[in-house]
Amino acid sequence: MNMKSQKFRKSAEFFGAICGGLLISLPAIPQAVAQESTPKINPCPRIFYEEPHNNQVVVPQGCPPNALTQRLAAQGLLPVPATSSQDQTKLGVGGEAPQPNVIPLRPVPGDQTQQPSPGKVSTDQPALLQPRQTPSATIALTNGTVNIKLVNDTAANVTFQVIGDTAPRSLQGKSDVTLQGLKVPVTVTFEREDHGQLIVTPQPSSEPGSLEVTFKEATNAAQGRSAMRIERNGSVFLN
Repeated sequence: MNMKSQKFRKSAEFFGAICGGLLISLPAIPQAVAQESTPKINPCPRIFYEEPHNNQVVVPQGCPPNALTQRLAAQGLLPVPATSSQDQTKLGVGGEAPQPNVIPLRPVPGDQTQQPSPGKVSTDQPALLQPRQTPSATIALTNGTVNIKLVNDTAANVTFQVIGDTAPRSLQGKSDVTLQGLKVPVTVTFEREDHGQLIVTPQPSSEPGSLEVTFKEATNAAQGRSAMRIERNGSVFLN
């Protein structure tokens, strides 16, 4: 074999090695790009902080509290809203990332009331002051559960939500609905969709472990109620 043939053979082998290396490394590039472009799941969409959700939906724990969450926490009906995580802070107000078509997640806050340590006030969470209150009713529970019948005697629709159990639902005027097998302690919120006030009257039903709650129109804000709490001992409190 002459000198020119040997040089041509070595050049061909060198060029083939370079092309082979490029072919091996190419599939990794689209995979890395695909991994970097995968969007983060947003647990705190901006819709939680816009009307009407701002005053009707309780945000999940870890999200910045909206108006309803702050109001219920101040009344002692919810745990103290946790501060937003570092990832949510990076996403912006309400954990909202700049991506379209965000679907709001179902809120699932905890159900145990947190109490501040005696003589110590947290610097990043407000202390809950829960004054003594006389129960509005008392029922005998069955295996730690309760059935609640909501009766809407008003002409307006009423939005209600079982915190940690159901999403907000609408109860039409002059109608009723029964919520079965709710584990206590349990908190139920309600609001007239026309933003009027509600007189709320809870009373034990003839069936064991059942409570009937009647909604009527209130004439002033002092009569209005927006939440009900049933404790493990069967005590029913209104706020």
